[in-house]
Amino acid sequence: MVRIKLVAEKSIDWHEIPALELENVLWTPDAGIRAKAQICRTEDALRVHMTAAEKEIRAEYSLPLSPVHEDSCLEFFFMPAGESRYMNFEMNPNGCLHVGFGQSRQQRAVIFRRDGEELFRIRTGRRADGWEIDYRIPYDFLRIFYPGFEPTGVLRCNFYKCGDKTVHPHFLSWHPVRSETPDFHRPEDFGEIMF
Repeated sequence: MVRIKLVAEKSIDWHEIPALELENVLWTPDAGIRAKAQICRTEDALRVHMTAAEKEIRAEYSLPLSPVHEDSCLEFFFMPAGESRYMNFEMNPNGCLHVGFGQSRQQRAVIFRRDGEELFRIRTGRRADGWEIDYRIPYDFLRIFYPGFEPTGVLRCNFYKCGDKTVHPHFLSWHPVRSETPDFHRPEDFGEIMF
């Protein structure tokens, strides 16, 4: 089982954090796009770093609450073990963030924070072969939705890469998704990682 390493906030070296490959190509022919995710924790937050090898990037959205899944998009869906509601963080190369919370695609609320960029410390970057994102999810923010949350035990989650309206539409996941049609909002298909 993958373990979430405890690191000091100011000394995170992503080269030292194991990468999870998003190897499941879903619902569309393989477009050659690849992605990986890394996660660690500090004393007060989860840290997420994701990279995409994607040459033809779409990054149209920059306003809050935008449908960033239509752009080149990297996503992290998660819930503490024993919970029935999950949280989804979806982000495009512009750092445009879409956050949701609930039990399913139909039963969830979209979350907007005016201080989101500062709260989550969103950083994005483009490289010759693609792009990357880096952000933090403070435990105090998580405790609004999961009272008593502590970084212990199991975190059920999945990492995704998509781009519904990109030149080459694509859907990738870390843990397999058992759905006949495109749908990442399936907590029953989350994998497990350990604090």
